[in-house]
Amino acid sequence: MNNTSSSNSQQQQQSSEARHDDDATLTEFLASLMDYTPTIPDELVEHYLAKSGFQCPDVRLVRLVAVATQKFVADVATDALQQCKARPAPVVKDKRDKQQKEKRLILTMEDLSKALSEYGVNVKHQEYFADSPSTGMDPASREE
Repeated sequence: MNNTSSSNSQQQQQSSEARHDDDATLTEFLASLMDYTPTIPDELVEHYLAKSGFQCPDVRLVRLVAVATQKFVADVATDALQQCKARPAPVVKDKRDKQQKEKRLILTMEDLSKALSEYGVNVKHQEYFADSPSTGMDPASREE
């Protein structure tokens, strides 16, 4: 019985030490956010947090949300790029156009929609959006 209580005491002590290490790591991370300038401005994050009903005077928390948002946007952009690369290339008629087409990737709403759907965000876009790879090109060089 004494052996069991000693074992429980050791587990509680280890758990307490692990929690202390986690708290110290979190505190250190939050302090480092004060020196970091995220891509998404604090004012923009504060605006959308306030719009959703959340107000916090702690700049560290606002920057934490900005960093998480930045990570989300980067992940979606990377996944959309992979969708774009996986899409079959359009048929090219002559060699000169083929060399130009191979170098250029065009991200479409379809690519972005597929990437966002992996994160549970469903995007429905109107029919008038320009999803054609030839959109934005010189009218003389279009292949329609």
